Amino acid sequence: MPRSAEELSELLDIETIDVNLFRGRQPETELQRVFGGQVAAQALIAGARTVPEGFSAHSLHSYFLRPGDTAVPIVYDVENLRDGRSFATRRVVGRQHGRPIYLMSVNFQVEEEGLEHQDAMPDVPGPEHGRRLAEMFTTQGVGHREEWEREWAAIDVRYIGNTRVGGVVDDASRPARAQLWVRIGGELSDDPLVHRAAFTYASDMTLIGAALIPHDKYVSSPGMQIASLDHTIWFHRPFRADEWWLYDQHSPSASGGRGLALARVFTESGELVATVAQEGLIRYRGEPQ
Repeated sequence: MPRSAEELSELLDIETIDVNLFRGRQPETELQRVFGGQVAAQALIAGARTVPEGFSAHSLHSYFLRPGDTAVPIVYDVENLRDGRSFATRRVVGRQHGRPIYLMSVNFQVEEEGLEHQDAMPDVPGPEHGRRLAEMFTTQGVGHREEWEREWAAIDVRYIGNTRVGGVVDDASRPARAQLWVRIGGELSDDPLVHRAAFTYASDMTLIGAALIPHDKYVSSPGMQIASLDHTIWFHRPFRADEWWLYDQHSPSASGGRGLALARVFTESGELVATVAQEGLIRYRGEPQ
């Protein structure tokens, strides 16, 4: 996986192989399947490369259909659904071995002025007060620090806490809540598309874990089967993915082997810049014998 902002930028720089047809390379990894954030970020880049200049992605909705093969590239087929004066819509299908593994619909808009309001940013400690996720995982015994840093070194994550442990305010109406500060570890280019795609990449990394908090489980807990099923992002305002953003997550429901997680994304200055939703498989098969 990318170990720096530079390597992440290279991973997102997909190849054009024909009209509306692109190919995304794979990074070196020991993961058994393609990371969902990678295929979502590459698909966003593919869709964005087919819209007229001046359009920016404001929302994407996607489904993870099959596990991706880390040994072969992913081909992204973009279908032009609509080109309007203010909005444009694309459908992107990621394929491997002749079969779809991922589906995204993404909408673009020309920037315009309009009515403004937003949620207030929660009162949380700054990123300097958070624990590095690699250190926390090592302490909890649910991962190996060396493996974490080898696979995820491009992303700097500082864990503030959750409703079971740490500094999150206790709220009986939301028993599954977690707060983290996140940024890409290094400097990206000034291209807004790169920042949206880099954020998309990172947004898939911790979100479904919020659904496990009330059950005292982790993504790497023995007996847990975890997989992203779908992923949605609404981009509200421009921001830089290589500067700190607060990932204010909560899970309103878990049932039927699935967990739903929602998140508000704030900059350090308090701007609400994105909202994310994800449903994932959280199947617990019990402690292995």
